Amino acid sequence: MLFGKEHTQKYKETGGQEGHDWQGTQTLLLTTTGRKSGEARELPLIYAPWEDAYLIVASNGGEDRPPAWYLNLSENPETEVQVWDDRFKATAREATPDEKAEMWPTMTKEWPAYDDYQKKTDREIPIIVLERES
Repeated sequence: MLFGKEHTQKYKETGGQEGHDWQGTQTLLLTTTGRKSGEARELPLIYAPWEDAYLIVASNGGEDRPPAWYLNLSENPETEVQVWDDRFKATAREATPDEKAEMWPTMTKEWPAYDDYQKKTDREIPIIVLERES
């Protein structure tokens, strides 16, 4: 779910006071490394906390191709995350099928359209677990 550079900038400037809450859900900032460019790519995504981690969904609105940020994380799972004013390094991994079965209802509670997105594509939409590095 992309929101644009203005959303990202406001989020960073205000420590999430502007931008964290969005259309009835919540967003974090994810920074990946471009798999081709090597450049930092930062974007807001809908999330949910899960135990000591955060969950995001690589839905791409139900398109048959995954979002670029997912491909970037697949190549380099080391990332930076910002939730409110807490910015930290994290490692991304794809939820296992058993984990996903547990996690999916949490994510559709945050953004019910994820169920619609899954129906639009034959691609299994993954949930990504962002685990804080210690």
